[in-house]
Amino acid sequence: MTPVRSLARAMLSGIFVVSGAQFFAHPERMAAAAKPMTDRAAPMLARVHPRFPTDTETLIRANAAVAVSAGLMLATGKFTRLTALVLASTLVPVTLAAHSFWTDDDPATRHDNQIHFVKNLGLFGGLLLVAADTEGKPGLRWRTGHRIDHTRRSMRRAVRTARREARIAVRSAATARRHPG
Repeated sequence: MTPVRSLARAMLSGIFVVSGAQFFAHPERMAAAAKPMTDRAAPMLARVHPRFPTDTETLIRANAAVAVSAGLMLATGKFTRLTALVLASTLVPVTLAAHSFWTDDDPATRHDNQIHFVKNLGLFGGLLLVAADTEGKPGLRWRTGHRIDHTRRSMRRAVRTARREARIAVRSAATARRHPG
């Protein structure tokens, strides 16, 4: 891993670790903004599992715990592509709940939420770049295609070898019949 990648990942993950820790400790700060979003998500969560918590503060804490743990994993370079996707998926509901500038009547609040919305959009883009970054190694698609090509070449080689060995065996058997003993 290059120093630039390490530094960039640590810088990108910082906002998730810090804000996640704050929201985990004080979920009530976000509860009013998150309530409409969690009320819409509660029936879906109840269908997933009846005992799944659906109250707003518990969901905020769960999201914060995911953000902190995935942020730390991203910062340390563990499962970076997966953790970037997890962070991106947690960023969407947070952004929609906390920074829905289109519903604000106050111009100053609208402007602030619009700035935070665009900032989160930039974070989302950065996370997508991390999720797509293979660190210079071939991606899964290339490796799969390469393995398939390698297997095909090996099979063609094995078929050619088997045919050649069969021709040699036929000639040896014919020679043995003509010259017994």
